[in-house]
Amino acid sequence: MEMSLTRKSNEAGGDSLTDKCLVLVTCANAAEATRIARAVVEARLAACVNILPGAVTSIYRWKGKVESARERLLLIKTSRKRLAKLQASVERLHSYDVPEFIALPIATGSRAYLTWLEGAL
Repeated sequence: MEMSLTRKSNEAGGDSLTDKCLVLVTCANAAEATRIARAVVEARLAACVNILPGAVTSIYRWKGKVESARERLLLIKTSRKRLAKLQASVERLHSYDVPEFIALPIATGSRAYLTWLEGAL
């Protein structure tokens, strides 16, 4: 079955290809994660931010070396039209030279949740 890229309702009551996004950001520690999460929600750049409990282990290449770090992961719910301002805010508040900022489209979701998300922004 071929998947259509047009907007259409699904059984969950949401729409395909919404204008909402899930943004992934890793932080150096819990305090930084909380500070960034609170700031972007207060500024209405995000409707909700989940801070995953416990640290994630990241292994990455930095300046020619393989490094590892224990970090906190943020799951930020926002809209596409807020992405640029959200990214600028995260970069300003973050302790890393190059913070992770990856935006994934939310293709669909429950109509009630997506309506709440829009109203919270």
